[in-house]
Amino acid sequence: MRTDTAAARGSGAVRRVLEAELARARARGTTEPRVVDVGGGSGVWAVPFASAGCLVTVVEPNPNALATLHRRAAETGVSGRITVVADDSDSLGANVPAGSADLVLAHGLLEVVDDPAAVVEALAAAVVPGGAVSVLAANRHAAVLQRALAGRIAEASRLLTGADGVLPEEVETLRRRFDTEALRGLLTSAGLEVTVIQGDGVVADSVAPAVDDPDSSWETELSEFEAAAGATPPLRDIASRLHAVARRPA
Repeated sequence: MRTDTAAARGSGAVRRVLEAELARARARGTTEPRVVDVGGGSGVWAVPFASAGCLVTVVEPNPNALATLHRRAAETGVSGRITVVADDSDSLGANVPAGSADLVLAHGLLEVVDDPAAVVEALAAAVVPGGAVSVLAANRHAAVLQRALAGRIAEASRLLTGADGVLPEEVETLRRRFDTEALRGLLTSAGLEVTVIQGDGVVADSVAPAVDDPDSSWETELSEFEAAAGATPPLRDIASRLHAVARRPA
């Protein structure tokens, strides 16, 4: 299971790319960038973005996740900057006006929805011309490699050759995994221009410092390595997750 610490290690490069997108929005004259986080859960992205001056809409059906989001937002003093839509991704078009968001997030979403192509179409419709869609998705090749290194070769083979990159026992929680080209194709089919595909969690999910030293430079070194490795094929293509940013043509 991915720990919160591992999540923080693996998301640094993602965060930097998203901060650059917010800077682009401000450069277009938007003083308060509008962010829509579809499947935004407990506010891991929404609360920091609201703290940074964004107006954030979170589309999320899980009441437990929303309770945590409300608590985090209240503790941080940004409740007034976050709008909650307690519904699933199918409601996006009904609750978020077309062409209204500077940045739309779909992190950990496309693996579990019924129709990822339809969801991506809705994400693309929500974003302003020149704005961006950010997708973070489970990587098929990472799962293949993990099973193979664990000696579970038959499982690795099924993950590699199966249509959706999942095993039967995973279907209730994960319907599909993506590889780089499948993710790129999904986004371009919706009329988006892919500007970034990077790996998230090349090694961060599975490594730990050799010595527990709070003054060690190990975390910094790991973050720097992740940023470089995540941008470098083939290391990018075996990261735990693939992060893509795709822009709606201006």
